Amino acid sequence: MSVNSFGHLFRVTTWGESHGPALGATVDGVPPGVPIDEAMIQHWLDRRKPGQNRFTTQRREPDQVEIMSGVFEGQTTGTPVQLMIRNTDQRSKDYSEIMDKFRPGHADITYFQKYGIRDYRGGGRSSARETASRVAAGGLAREAIKAMAPDIQITGYMVQIGEHSIDRTRFDWDEIENNPFWTPDAKAAEDWAAYLDGMRKSGNSVGAVVEIVARNVPAGLGAPIYGKLDTDLAAAMMSINAVKGVEIGEGMAAASLTGDANADEIFMGNDGKPVYSSNHAGGILGGISTGQDVVVRFAVKPTSSILTPRKTITKTGEAAEIITKGRHDPCVGIRAVPVGEAMMACVILDHLLLHRGQIGANRGHIG
Repeated sequence: MSVNSFGHLFRVTTWGESHGPALGATVDGVPPGVPIDEAMIQHWLDRRKPGQNRFTTQRREPDQVEIMSGVFEGQTTGTPVQLMIRNTDQRSKDYSEIMDKFRPGHADITYFQKYGIRDYRGGGRSSARETASRVAAGGLAREAIKAMAPDIQITGYMVQIGEHSIDRTRFDWDEIENNPFWTPDAKAAEDWAAYLDGMRKSGNSVGAVVEIVARNVPAGLGAPIYGKLDTDLAAAMMSINAVKGVEIGEGMAAASLTGDANADEIFMGNDGKPVYSSNHAGGILGGISTGQDVVVRFAVKPTSSILTPRKTITKTGEAAEIITKGRHDPCVGIRAVPVGEAMMACVILDHLLLHRGQIGANRGHIG
């Protein structure tokens, strides 16, 4: 597989498999002089790691990151940063019964059709375990953003699980860190706990919707036509395992709006900068950031590995029935929140560097 990298100037290449000895990321284009150590990156990995509550897979991985290169005396050197995370709690035998069967809804069948090789031990590169590498790279990106644009804040949260959505009138930024669903609605968190308990005990799974917001993003990031900020954000979020849809701002709901309802009216603020009456555009117009919050939303499908018997076929084309044993997330959307944050951080940093390289400071002044 040759396409394991993303980004333009800030470029991340992930490597490793779910049940291999280790996985990680090689990060090129990191500006020199960024203060960094393993503890800074570990903070973000700890938010993603499995086994933290009953709503996630009980695979016990410390997800301890090791910086192998690109850092000297606590600062990045400008050379590639190699990040490694060792796998310590693989149970490949859990998958021995499905080594010749394809899991419905999983990438097993397409990986085999394309490459002719089946890594049945947790799915290999198609496993969500790969996202630990992204979160490590995202932690590095956050520190670089802090050095370049310290006001930027990136926060992700769940807004829907199955058919159950949050009530945005109860939205509380401070609540996000207080519940296992990373949701800003405390009442929804209570309801979701009972709902997901039932799903987990029945051996089934359910999908979710995650929202990622980047606040205090400066105007001017992104470029026409093929370097749009929202193009790269959509590709980054869609690349996350199990994601089946991505929206920017109003997203698909914009199709039901009229022009006067969708247009974000513009005024001059007291600080001499443009302000907007609303943010249907999700902080991006023409692929370029407006200075408003950048809002991205993505849908995560239900986990394919379930205990409910499903019809399938074998590698030889014979009809079969499959039950996937092992340790799996009843809702993978929970651990997708820090992954989405990491991808947002990587894309925002990449565009900060691109903007600095071509423009420097914004050339257009209003007022």
